[in-house]
Amino acid sequence: MKLCSIITVNFNQPAVTLDFLKSVRENTKDQNVEVILVDNGSREDHEESYRLAYPELVYIRSEKNLGFAGGNNLGIQVAKGEHLLLLNNDTEISGNLIETLSAELDANPDIGLLSPLILYFEQPEIIQYAGFTEMNYLTCRNEGIGAMEQNKGQYDLDSRETGFCHGAAMICRRKDLEEAGLMAEEFFLYYEELDWCEKFRKAGKKIWFTGKTKIYHKESMSVGKESNIKTYFMTRNRMLFIRRNTGSGNIFLFSIYFIFIACSKQVLMYLIKGRYDLIKWVFKGIIWNLSNAKNSKKLGFKI
Repeated sequence: MKLCSIITVNFNQPAVTLDFLKSVRENTKDQNVEVILVDNGSREDHEESYRLAYPELVYIRSEKNLGFAGGNNLGIQVAKGEHLLLLNNDTEISGNLIETLSAELDANPDIGLLSPLILYFEQPEIIQYAGFTEMNYLTCRNEGIGAMEQNKGQYDLDSRETGFCHGAAMICRRKDLEEAGLMAEEFFLYYEELDWCEKFRKAGKKIWFTGKTKIYHKESMSVGKESNIKTYFMTRNRMLFIRRNTGSGNIFLFSIYFIFIACSKQVLMYLIKGRYDLIKWVFKGIIWNLSNAKNSKKLGFKI
């Protein structure tokens, strides 16, 4: 089996990261893997504990938080594997994950990015991800396939093209990554994996899902469901994604819909909920895009 580099990013979650490393160690025995942990500007350095959990660990510490994309890009640049698997640190894996994902890549050279079935860690009988529908670029909306369904094995034999991969678990070949480029770091948080999928498509590759293996995701441990940072980056990056990946006509129509309908609805919802603290972050997300209108087509970074 080709060497697979597993890359994960930690930001102030030492206990979760230790559980991740233990899961990887237990489920990749005698497999050809390297594990790269990027500590992304955490307040405390737990390198010693991480190495106790995974002695062969490749540990990289960044003094500043580079965001999801920047942290993963840092790990990618030191990875030695022919296959690169990006895994959230709040996941735990199954025993056949690496070999199954690698086999899918070897069997289909058209695959650029590939994600497995994702189940909720606390409720492993419930599906979080079994693929995504295609994007409606006028509204920047799509839907999750299988989301919140009970897992009865209905996707276990699936191996198919899908709209987008899931950022919690994505694998690719090094040679395809060198063609598509690294993740765009201007996203910082949210939408970067969707943008990355678009970059692989532009490089002539397909986005793929397989239900033949799975991971377990401890969802919403990194950022609160209704926080300032999530409101800002979800607003900002939804608009940035459209600006980077569609033409001027679509950008114009989307902007009208997004600013005057979607964001107005969001502000109204916050008023009803009494979350007045979040309203300004919606406007800050819009204003960032208007202030950075000339920078929408940056292609990110190459290896």
